[in-house]
Amino acid sequence: MSKLQLFDAVNLIAEVSLTDGGVAPPGTAAAIVEVFNNGEAYLVELFGGWVKAEIGGDFIPANQDEPGAFRETLGVETAYPHQLQLVKSAREIMEVREHLAAVVDNLSDDLVAEVRDFAEFLQQRQQKQVSYVKATH
Repeated sequence: MSKLQLFDAVNLIAEVSLTDGGVAPPGTAAAIVEVFNNGEAYLVELFGGWVKAEIGGDFIPANQDEPGAFRETLGVETAYPHQLQLVKSAREIMEVREHLAAVVDNLSDDLVAEVRDFAEFLQQRQQKQVSYVKATH
């Protein structure tokens, strides 16, 4: 199994104990919200069914197409690679700019500086290409 990445959508393939004493069963949908020790473990947000909030603040079952509907959070728990199956990678879920921002947020300052320098290089290259095209047309 390849290493999972931040914001990947996953399903449980083995149960995960919940802090409140319950259990999230296999098949439970989740999202990777933190990666520990280069993929030795993951912090995952576990999701239940679709709900929406009533005026009093209680949640009631809902259809995912209903206005205001969202997936109920069962818990945020530690899970291990053998308990998770990739459903959709963050690259597939997020727009390119969103994904890049999420990746950059998890880099050290010196690596962020390298990304900035490379982005500025690409920007200069693009400007030269645009100038060349304008000059030749």
